[in-house]
Amino acid sequence: MVERIDGASTRGGALFAIEHHDVQVNGVNLHYAAAGDPDAPLVVLLHGFPECWYSWRHQLPALAAAGYRAVAPDQRGFARSERPEAVEAYALPHLVGDVVMLARELGAERFAVVGHDWGAPVAWQTALFRPDLVRGVVGMSVTPPLPRQGATPPLAVMDALFQGRFYWNYFNRPGVADAEFAADPERTFRAFLYGASGDNPRNDPQPPQPLLPADGSFLGALDDTGQLPSWATAADIAVFAEEYAKNGFTGGLNLYRNIDRNWELSAAWDRLPLLVPGLYVYGDRDLVGSFPGMEGVIDALPQLYPTLKPHLVLPGCGHWTQQERPAEVNEALLDFLADLPA
Repeated sequence: MVERIDGASTRGGALFAIEHHDVQVNGVNLHYAAAGDPDAPLVVLLHGFPECWYSWRHQLPALAAAGYRAVAPDQRGFARSERPEAVEAYALPHLVGDVVMLARELGAERFAVVGHDWGAPVAWQTALFRPDLVRGVVGMSVTPPLPRQGATPPLAVMDALFQGRFYWNYFNRPGVADAEFAADPERTFRAFLYGASGDNPRNDPQPPQPLLPADGSFLGALDDTGQLPSWATAADIAVFAEEYAKNGFTGGLNLYRNIDRNWELSAAWDRLPLLVPGLYVYGDRDLVGSFPGMEGVIDALPQLYPTLKPHLVLPGCGHWTQQERPAEVNEALLDFLADLPA
């Protein structure tokens, strides 16, 4: 199936359509959106939560116009892709396996990978595990893996710091956030997209900790004004809500339910060097920057990962990097990709 999106990039008068396909990888049926020549260099775009392929609507045609094959899968459990039932099926090694097998099914010997939010850890780990396959990696919002600190799992750390009110802990309560978000998907997406955006005045100069209020809900604390950010429309909200009609929010929440499992597994790759070129992009109003322990982390990244290029900070940008600042993100991606070894 081929869909066209208004405003898609053109080159030589040709409109670069966004195609939709399904493929079986790693035992899971994945849906992916794609644009560009199937024989062109592959760029895999990995979304976060609560998102899907549509988060890359501005990048798919722009990359295609520049001569790349851009592919944005719905990660397992999201949107149109298959949703495994087991929570442990959403651990990072499985998600990395999906990316590797997807690239193989697409016939790519090597590829670049770009990730935002939860897609960023998957992108970083794909590059760390498979430098033989990955030409370069871009992470947005979430930094590369940091050296392990202490012997306490992350959820217990956050539970102790914030008396169970940190959103990770809330998302780990079986069925609770799932039901809250599914009750009114359009409200859910409005609250997420405006609440964590640079347009929200409470995020200037830095967002508060994402904590639950006394009533125990999440969306009201994030934003309950019903506003839309300047970079999204009611039609965009409707698309996100429709994309989530099949699977709901449980698949995405299962990524959070593997935080401690990923921490346990990460001992195997602690301090693993990044052997390929990398780029870190973030907004100065991103809530991730306010997480405990983040102070000084970004400044330390060049020492931790010498192959990283100078990071790109987008002033006034919140969490939804590639949606909030598509022109700047596209320019940065194209500059980065152009510099990669052939």
